Amino acid sequence: MSHFFDVLSAPAPPATPTPLPVFPTAFAQAGSILYTIREGDSCDSILTFQMYMGNAGEIFSDVKPQTVQALNTAMGQNCHAIQPGMVVSLSPHYPLTAFGGIVHRIEAATPQQVLPTPLIPVPDQEPSTVNCSRGCLLTVELAPQVNIHLVVKTTLSIRIGSWVWAQAMMPRKAIQGFDNYPYVDPQTPLAEQSFKACDLQVDNVHDDNSLSCDQLAPNTIDIDGGSWLLGVTGSGGLDHWGYHYPKPLPPNTQVLLWLSTVHGNLEFKPGNPVYVYNQATHLYKRL
Repeated sequence: MSHFFDVLSAPAPPATPTPLPVFPTAFAQAGSILYTIREGDSCDSILTFQMYMGNAGEIFSDVKPQTVQALNTAMGQNCHAIQPGMVVSLSPHYPLTAFGGIVHRIEAATPQQVLPTPLIPVPDQEPSTVNCSRGCLLTVELAPQVNIHLVVKTTLSIRIGSWVWAQAMMPRKAIQGFDNYPYVDPQTPLAEQSFKACDLQVDNVHDDNSLSCDQLAPNTIDIDGGSWLLGVTGSGGLDHWGYHYPKPLPPNTQVLLWLSTVHGNLEFKPGNPVYVYNQATHLYKRL
């Protein structure tokens, strides 16, 4: 009987840590796809049919000349003077990315917010968790010496050392007078940039109530019926989501793929386009 009470009163064994995935050696990379103009093409039709951009004519409009000028720069041609045989550069609009990483810092998402974190760490106890239901700014390590900032809003508890999986909106290039400019600057390094998270998982728990990606503004996911996603293959990257590509891809392959909206969720469907990044040309080529 005394042994029975000894067992009940003994401290619970520490949780077995989950082995962390292998960090990738490459990262999501913005880039372009080359397209040769055909008879009857216009910039609007090219974006609609090649890039699934359903409201291209609204985002880039002659009513706002600065938007058309920005498109001309992005495509490398004057949209009012294109001819068959010309080559244009096409970029994914409002792209998402997907990654995993270790949380190294947790801060309030806004200056007015106060997080209930202990001032003095208590030794020999599990790291304290933080309530991020009103929003937190996480510093996440994607690879050694490579950190990004991730804005999350979740009821899941997060602690220093948690591994998070997230899909997130890529930060876009700032264009004066064009707040909803849809493209990422391929010259801007990933490190230290800020991302807004959707489809969040903390350690082994998925947040079924986290923001969906079509709730991150601006985006055209509902209009387009899906979204472009930039990522890297491997256990620390896209393999977590279980995408099945037309051909096997080795780890650390930088890819661009189209996710379709299925019952409100973004899914990779057989036949969806997949592009692989070429480091030499800085272009994506269809797999």
